[in-house]
Amino acid sequence: MNPTPQQPQINVTQSPEFRESYANSVQVRVSVWDFQLVFGLASSESPEQVTIKNHDAVYLSPQQAKALWNVLGQNLAQYEQAFGPLVLEPQTHGFPQGPVH
Repeated sequence: MNPTPQQPQINVTQSPEFRESYANSVQVRVSVWDFQLVFGLASSESPEQVTIKNHDAVYLSPQQAKALWNVLGQNLAQYEQAFGPLVLEPQTHGFPQGPVH
């Protein structure tokens, strides 16, 4: 029997360029090679108009996108177990309707 390979030690650090930011808008763009997540801030001056100011884009390989999906699903399940179900509001607040790009 082959012994189970030992997991490497992982060290996580932040580069000098590391920044944190808040987003209440995420657009997903997909190509054959990657997924692009575009983060921004949505605001509304009136019910008829919504402005989204994009501030960051992150590219992920399809494998990393799926890994992110799994991690988010696990963490959301734990969050809802601890704090109750999250209910998404209907998208009738002036946000554009249509396909996700």
